[in-house]
Amino acid sequence: MKRNTEVFAHGLKKLNLTLSEKQLQQFLDYYDCLVEWNSFMNLTAITDFEEVLVKHFLDSLAIVNAVDLNQVSTVIDIGTGAGFPGIPLKIVFPHLKVTLLDSLNKRIKFLQEVIDRLGLCDIDPIHGRAEDYARQEPYREQYDLCVSRAVANLSSLSEYCLPYVKKGGHFIPYKSGKIEEELEQSKKAIHTLGGNLEDTICFQLADTDMERSFVIIKKTAATPKKYPRKAGLPAKEPIL
Repeated sequence: MKRNTEVFAHGLKKLNLTLSEKQLQQFLDYYDCLVEWNSFMNLTAITDFEEVLVKHFLDSLAIVNAVDLNQVSTVIDIGTGAGFPGIPLKIVFPHLKVTLLDSLNKRIKFLQEVIDRLGLCDIDPIHGRAEDYARQEPYREQYDLCVSRAVANLSSLSEYCLPYVKKGGHFIPYKSGKIEEELEQSKKAIHTLGGNLEDTICFQLADTDMERSFVIIKKTAATPKKYPRKAGLPAKEPIL
């Protein structure tokens, strides 16, 4: 069945992105896999074809408004869930070496299925908590870019994510709505963890009323060894 991908094409054009036939097919296969697995496990509340194209795929790719991914080699996606934004970024920028981290093993099995079905290379789904992997040498301060669409306040999210970023790299969380207050409350945490708030880019996702903000945080110093604190503490007692 031929599906209408016009809304996707329009959104890609607004982001100045062009896909090959193979890449477009990978997105269609990703959608099919998502809906198939969502029938027996909770991956997303959004399953309508065009909504997934816009609210998951295009939203994931909108980070091109904040960073030139052609200048990035290694990416880690913290709390990746159903693979957003990590898998869409990998499809469009195949040179990226991507790590997908999630705390639920069932989701890791889904991610591996997507990776296999789409024929993606240099993308590694791992099961665990952000606080634990950030203490391991192969992951700590190893990435050019850390991204996250996970729902958490910016102070807690910074403690989960900044330890993964190498000096000179960036942590760019996907945030929704008005974030001025959240930004103000997170300044101490960002500074404590070795980050510097460079910029905030706010816009409306194409053809939606979704307000999206990218907070651009540069890693300027090593994260002190005591961070992240043990599992649960960053959320329960954020650095304020």
